[in-house]
Amino acid sequence: MKFALGRRAFIAAAASLALAAPVFADGHKVVDSIHFLIPGGAGGGWDGTARGTGEALTASGLVGSASYENMSGGGGGKAIGYLIENADSNHGTLMVNSTPIVIRSLTGVFPHNFRDLTLVSGTIGDYAAIVVGKDSPLNSMGDLLAAFDADASGTAIGGGSVPGGMDHLVAAMVMEAAGKDALAVKYIPYDAGGKAMAALLSGEIAALSTGFSEAVALAEAGEVKILGVTSDERVSAYDAPTMKEQGIDTTFVNWRGFFGAPGLPADKLAMYQEAIAKMYDTPEWEAVRARNGWVNIHNSGDDFKTFLEGQEQVIGDLMKKLGFL
Repeated sequence: MKFALGRRAFIAAAASLALAAPVFADGHKVVDSIHFLIPGGAGGGWDGTARGTGEALTASGLVGSASYENMSGGGGGKAIGYLIENADSNHGTLMVNSTPIVIRSLTGVFPHNFRDLTLVSGTIGDYAAIVVGKDSPLNSMGDLLAAFDADASGTAIGGGSVPGGMDHLVAAMVMEAAGKDALAVKYIPYDAGGKAMAALLSGEIAALSTGFSEAVALAEAGEVKILGVTSDERVSAYDAPTMKEQGIDTTFVNWRGFFGAPGLPADKLAMYQEAIAKMYDTPEWEAVRARNGWVNIHNSGDDFKTFLEGQEQVIGDLMKKLGFL
């Protein structure tokens, strides 16, 4: 099974880069400050994306200063509701989000969807990974599948999202591609990637479904082993085997991007979009991107809307196939 998100976005981004020379030249400031609202806890993919983007924007001089606020709850719904309810006082705020804003709207976990926000820009893609603790007896996806066959309920897989959410969906998708019953996967949800990783290291779960960038730092520190990555080929940020090379024919990349409050003034929106667009041409961004193993996916405004509408269709169809809808 192949679930490669944003193919059109990749093509559009490549075409736009081919048509225009880099606009970044002298580090001139575009935005005075940005407050990043993060819908989950520290250590998760949203947290890393917001802080990495803020790091690149400020270090390159495109943004004067950046601040960060973690607002967990409701599978991301608390932060979305807060931004909508306090729109007029949050014109200086960008909220990071990703595939879950589509998944959780489809499943009715929260009443809002991306149309209730101002669409700023899609920015990156992050592959998914299945990881185990450093002392786990499991050393490959084959080992995990054998453990699952022997005792499915005793081979729990955790994730930093709600049941039926992205981490659960990835785990089920991988298991189905391996010829297993996706609905037999015992999935344990945690509030964001940091808590899920702590559960893995404490032995509460056998394996963890997470973003590749979240796993890299701990793998480099020797805390976890990455059993498989949902990329077509091995990623240069960390040499870990792909699912495909282990006979599991599935790929996945999770987009991440930024949203503003509803009614965000057009001039503010344009400044945010300009800063993000120019960021891609800076060495500061390339350092952050390469460190995390991200893929550049850049689509602003109407292109972002078209991309998200496509996601609704693709993800909805897959979730129905796997029995989540």
